[in-house]
Amino acid sequence: MKILSLELKNFRNYTHTSVNFTDGLNVLYGENASGKTNMLESIYFSSVFSSPRTTKDKEMIFIGENTANIKLVLEKKYRKHTINIQIDSQGKKKVLVDGVPVNRAAELLGVLGVVFFSPDEMKLVKESPQERRRFLDIGLSQQQKNYFVALSRYNHTLKQKNNLLKEYKQSQNVDDMLDVWDSVLAKEGTIIISKRMEYIATLNDSARKFHYILSGQKETLSLSYESGCKTDCETSELEQNLLSALRSSREKDKELGFSSVGPHRDDIKIEINQKDARKFASQGQQRTTALAMKIGQVVIYKNEIGEAPVLLLDDVLSELDETRQHILLDLVNGFQTILTCTEYKLSNPATLFEVSNGTIKTL
Repeated sequence: MKILSLELKNFRNYTHTSVNFTDGLNVLYGENASGKTNMLESIYFSSVFSSPRTTKDKEMIFIGENTANIKLVLEKKYRKHTINIQIDSQGKKKVLVDGVPVNRAAELLGVLGVVFFSPDEMKLVKESPQERRRFLDIGLSQQQKNYFVALSRYNHTLKQKNNLLKEYKQSQNVDDMLDVWDSVLAKEGTIIISKRMEYIATLNDSARKFHYILSGQKETLSLSYESGCKTDCETSELEQNLLSALRSSREKDKELGFSSVGPHRDDIKIEINQKDARKFASQGQQRTTALAMKIGQVVIYKNEIGEAPVLLLDDVLSELDETRQHILLDLVNGFQTILTCTEYKLSNPATLFEVSNGTIKTL
């Protein structure tokens, strides 16, 4: 999989620009605030239907304009695809894939696969479990639509249940309704947990290898799934275990006003040399771990789908010494990678693009 071209109109600081990408390493270089990250944001948005930087889509429109437009052409094994996206001043989106309107995120997911890394991704290691669940959900949703469907159903049901828990004292037959919601949550939650556990088991192998290399062969990474219910069992038992956990926490949840058990509360346990990285990792270890997990995602995607996703690396070189810069670029060799930096002086072959004040020039 590779991106052939990208055209932006009134997107962030771009009034109108276009670029043709090549296989291998593409480097966008220029001063800070010149628009490099904006270009990666538009690619990410074309893949997962959301921005990695804002929850308000209208913020991506060039100041003073009413709409922003993205046109991205990609090539996969068997055919090319064109993605057209328009965002209006209300934040509403119109999406066409090969000229056909797309109304749901599920229809766009999987057309273009991407893995995105920026300095903010270090929060994957030390910040709240929500960041790590998000990492899992995006990775799995791009590969498996049945996971995305189960996640959507689960989140919709969870919202309904939480609304009921907040108002249970004013509601009649509340336990009957909670029984219904818990049955749905157990069914969809079982799919989510089992898929996540499979994903983490596979990721553990590849990320450990990359982490060992990036750490100078000094550290061993271990990833495992943490759940609020018993998971070392068959799938049929897992659903019953989750349902039992939901019912056991019911009285507590009534007092809390929200559901405290389920995959929406689960986490990834991250250990470096058998120590909990979520508590003890240094900044350098956080960066190395997050990078290893992201590169591991690329490998899993390639093995699952049959072709690699596009790797987006935003300002990753500035925090690595030159040796690790070379190691990183050697690790991603063979994938189409779009990397941003203020300057590029490495010997690794790359196609260079100069970005300046919302314009881009191929060198």
